[in-house]
Amino acid sequence: MRVLLVEDEPLIADFVAKGLREAGHGVDHAATGTDGLHLATHETYDALVLDRMLPGLDGLELLRTLRASGHRTPVLMLSSLGEVEQRVTGLRSGADDYLAKPFAFVELMARLEGLLRRQASGPETLTRLRVADLEMDLLKRSVKRGGQSLDLQPREFRLLEYLMRHAEQVVTRTMLLEAVWDYHFDPQTNVIDVHVSRLRQKIDRDRGPPLLHTVRGAGYLLGTRA
Repeated sequence: MRVLLVEDEPLIADFVAKGLREAGHGVDHAATGTDGLHLATHETYDALVLDRMLPGLDGLELLRTLRASGHRTPVLMLSSLGEVEQRVTGLRSGADDYLAKPFAFVELMARLEGLLRRQASGPETLTRLRVADLEMDLLKRSVKRGGQSLDLQPREFRLLEYLMRHAEQVVTRTMLLEAVWDYHFDPQTNVIDVHVSRLRQKIDRDRGPPLLHTVRGAGYLLGTRA
């Protein structure tokens, strides 16, 4: 993956660029919106990581200019402005996803991978998900493991669907709060822990090798590896 990082804060830019390169990806960095726009329009990238507030040219204006000229490269927008209204403005300007600062690199990486998968899949709609012997039928709203039906509550179903769509990847608590509970803030409750525990009991207990893993300090992972 080749990424254009447009970020004017040196510490954040170094942190993100170093992490991406260590993960085997190519990174070009621009510290101003003007330089970022030049690179984005003269080079080819798989994804853009774009800060919202930039010198020279604001991140939103840069994004609107790219979209108006036909550029469809996936864009992950970064910002210290984490309020819902600010996020909505960024998404409506053409961003594909929005990550508030401060953030964990593992979450940035997971969101980038999600953007690329979405782009690769195109308009195709999945109706069945499968991880090992765990199967989900999205049309029938049913789940089976090893051929045996599992009785899930609506929120458990939604949680499992998100985990299955991100199989073999670390999913952070922030990602789950936003995608499953529609929270754009941390409610400071154990709601995730409770639901993950219940879901783990239903899909893993006495049903073979465990599939739902807790990754200490990072989040959760559904898959055959821990």
